Amino acid sequence: MARNLTSIAKLSRREKVALHPKAIKIMAKRPYTPGDHGPTGGRAKLSQYAVQLREKQKVKRMYGLLEKQFARVVGEAERRQGVTGDILIQLLEQRMDNAVYRLGLAPSRQAARQVVTHGHIMLNGRRVDIPSIILKPGDEIIVRPKSAGNEYFKQIAEEIKGNTNSVRWLSLTPAKLSAKVTGLPAREDVTEDINEQLIIEFYSR
Repeated sequence: MARNLTSIAKLSRREKVALHPKAIKIMAKRPYTPGDHGPTGGRAKLSQYAVQLREKQKVKRMYGLLEKQFARVVGEAERRQGVTGDILIQLLEQRMDNAVYRLGLAPSRQAARQVVTHGHIMLNGRRVDIPSIILKPGDEIIVRPKSAGNEYFKQIAEEIKGNTNSVRWLSLTPAKLSAKVTGLPAREDVTEDINEQLIIEFYSR
């Protein structure tokens, strides 16, 4: 499976958002974009195209998608009825890897993608290893019983103990390391700084 091997800290600094918990301290020390122009305040004012591009790159990297994958999600959002930007965010949130991250079963989307691809998650009673699966209301997610006994998930179980509903469209049962999809994610459920309209404009050029 293709993946971006660029340093997550470097990508975080480039997009000015922590894409992984490990990047937070690095960004605090170097709160500027990588390259010669970073410490001196950056380059000249960005064009509208550049602003759209940077927003697209930021969100693409935030959710851990490659260019073709992200373009397909945008295309699907454009085909569906409704506000395209809202549908785009909804589709990104409905991904299996994002749900695993939102539930606290992984510390980052990158880690969540690994959890899924390594086959630690079951969907509706069946083992899955595809991070891009789009979840729908009624779906049930659970950590495989065999996997739940390893040290990683024992630690996760301790960390999420007492959490029941941190995400409105996902109902978590910490004791069982399981969750049920109770609805669809709404735009207001996403707290990250995202301007989806810029992304739609970028692909509409």
